[in-house]
Amino acid sequence: MNLIKTSAALAVAAGLAAPAFALEPITVYGKINTSVQSADDKGTDGSEVELKSNASRFGIKGGAAVNDSLDVIYTLEFQVNIADSEGDNIDARNQWVGIQGDFGQLLVGRNDTMLKQSQGKVDLFGDLDADIKSLFEGENRLDQTVTYKSPKYNGFQFGVTYATENSNKQNDETGFSTAVMYGDSSLKKSNFYASVAYDSEIDAHDVIRGTIQGKVGNFVLGAMVQNEEPVDGDDDYTGYMASVAYNMNAWTFKAQYQTMEEASADPTSISLGADYKLAKPTKLFAYATLRDLDKDATNDAGKTIDEETYVGLGIEHKF
Repeated sequence: MNLIKTSAALAVAAGLAAPAFALEPITVYGKINTSVQSADDKGTDGSEVELKSNASRFGIKGGAAVNDSLDVIYTLEFQVNIADSEGDNIDARNQWVGIQGDFGQLLVGRNDTMLKQSQGKVDLFGDLDADIKSLFEGENRLDQTVTYKSPKYNGFQFGVTYATENSNKQNDETGFSTAVMYGDSSLKKSNFYASVAYDSEIDAHDVIRGTIQGKVGNFVLGAMVQNEEPVDGDDDYTGYMASVAYNMNAWTFKAQYQTMEEASADPTSISLGADYKLAKPTKLFAYATLRDLDKDATNDAGKTIDEETYVGLGIEHKF
């Protein structure tokens, strides 16, 4: 874990002067993402068909100019589970207020850690059961945080999240999450994106993560490597992820592989999928995921208990 202490030094250079972030108008936004999924998980007898609400959300964001060099900005975002039959279906997502200027952005409130943000778009199955958080630590959204993000300088940007003891409830210690990023994570302004990120005592783990993604013709190729260590343990684990997408007119075909090397098991996840764009804000999608947790235990039918399979069809509409 001492490998990444050098990221802070790289960050100093990346955080030097550059133009301020553009001020966004007040905006209502969100997406509805739902799928009908067949799930066969952890050795249950037979599969179960369920309606999934895959992190559907709505929010408002905006800001106001204080003067020519300083803006106040905010985001209030909520997750809505449209498949919840109990009615208590709204949860908090990123909710913060802050200031921005030539110095960058300073944000206070509930927010994704910089390590989580540093993944960019490399996880092609995010918000589904194949999300990288199923095998990797570090996908944290914490309340009571302070986050600083520098302006971009020659394509580089630095960010750091400070987590208070009250937000870091797993180990009741202060922690920080930092990242150095290069390029455009959406791959719209550049064909390449890369990042190095480090968590120190966040959610009871120290994590180092490297991410890379780029366009090559009609392909989008991505990879991630991660090392994680519980703060109260002596063992650390290394995981790998690779993703590929191929764009063909309105179609996008996707594949993703993820594994985590552990002392007792080497769990793996393989996912295949396809998206069909009906319009700019709307797509249909299909996916299949096989996750093998590599355990020896079996159920009464002789089936491996820790093998999970998910197959689904869905629709997403953004607004």
